[in-house]
Amino acid sequence: MRKINLTRQEKAVEDSLLKGEYINVGKNDFEAIAEAIAVRKKDAVLNVRVNSRDLASIRQRAQKLGIKYQTFISEIIHRIAQAH
Repeated sequence: MRKINLTRQEKAVEDSLLKGEYINVGKNDFEAIAEAIAVRKKDAVLNVRVNSRDLASIRQRAQKLGIKYQTFISEIIHRIAQAH
């Protein structure tokens, strides 16, 4: 039998599955989750010039949160866009 090499992320998911950390959700919940993911899909590209000190600060904050800085910027933009 051929051994499949998993990425770290795939291995983490496999370990979580084996530990029973995931739960089954109903069809309605699954569809709501799928729709929420689709709504947040990134489908546009933005090129913008920013101050290098501001970018360094954003990168540091993102690193403290354990996320990529571009994801952090995208989340900030999303929150501002959704604010009423």
